[in-house]
Amino acid sequence: MKEILLQAIGFCFVIFLGYLMKRIGLLSKSDGGTLSVIIVNITLPATVIVSLASVDVSGTLVFLLIMGIILNILVILIGGQVSKRRSVLERKFQMYSMSGYNIGNFSLPFIQGFYPLAVPFLLMFDIGNSVMLTGGSTLLIDKVAGSKEETTLKRIVVSLFKSAPFTAYMVMLVLRIVQVRLSADLLGILEMIAKANGFLSMFMIGLYFELRLPKKTMHLVKEVLTWRYLCGAIFALMFAFMIPLDPLLRIVLVVLSVAPMPTFSVINSVKAGMPEETVGFTSSASILISLVLMTIIMMLMG
Repeated sequence: MKEILLQAIGFCFVIFLGYLMKRIGLLSKSDGGTLSVIIVNITLPATVIVSLASVDVSGTLVFLLIMGIILNILVILIGGQVSKRRSVLERKFQMYSMSGYNIGNFSLPFIQGFYPLAVPFLLMFDIGNSVMLTGGSTLLIDKVAGSKEETTLKRIVVSLFKSAPFTAYMVMLVLRIVQVRLSADLLGILEMIAKANGFLSMFMIGLYFELRLPKKTMHLVKEVLTWRYLCGAIFALMFAFMIPLDPLLRIVLVVLSVAPMPTFSVINSVKAGMPEETVGFTSSASILISLVLMTIIMMLMG
């Protein structure tokens, strides 16, 4: 329990450090964009390669990939149902904010310190999660909201393979299916790079952190977050008590159920037309809520 609390405090400290650097003017939110490029294209792919280098692809891992898609679809459909009376823009915001799981930049650094054997589980779930975040969610949300915008299958596939982490997932998945192993020397270099992922991810979150929000949108944000975590609580209870699972797999799925909003949901909400400060505040609140919930779950189940 002490170790879990110390890690949670450490995460909060690094997030606060990033926020402090922004507030005193040493860094700016735009520097978060630079860190994001480094994380997405260098440290996260390195983490994926190192973590999947010796994994045997099994039915459990395929199950997690499918769950990453199914949970996203379920919350999008629920979000579309509970926001029927709102404008198209607010409905899209609700569905984007309720769906998606921040794994590479948050859940992975949070869990891997305690359960290194759980990392392949997280990454396989994230493959399905990525399929939705990089195009599948937009396609479904446009359909549910009745938007005239069209997202084609070709655009989704191109978008997926423009993503360095997703490409790394696919390459490693193929290599492990055919039982090809990477050299120890290469993995040693990549492991050094991968170790930076946790710190950079939390520091980037601090640079993006927002604590101010116009009062007129507070009700909308409260409702969006309430539905996100209500769905998350239902999924967590289902995985904890209703479905027979391996203990480690159970912990992973329960923790992921309350993971915060991913960066892609923020990007897609802003693209749809939501004000940046509203989306930024929602994302920041989501990170704080998830940090508390994930810490409690790890203490109870760990």
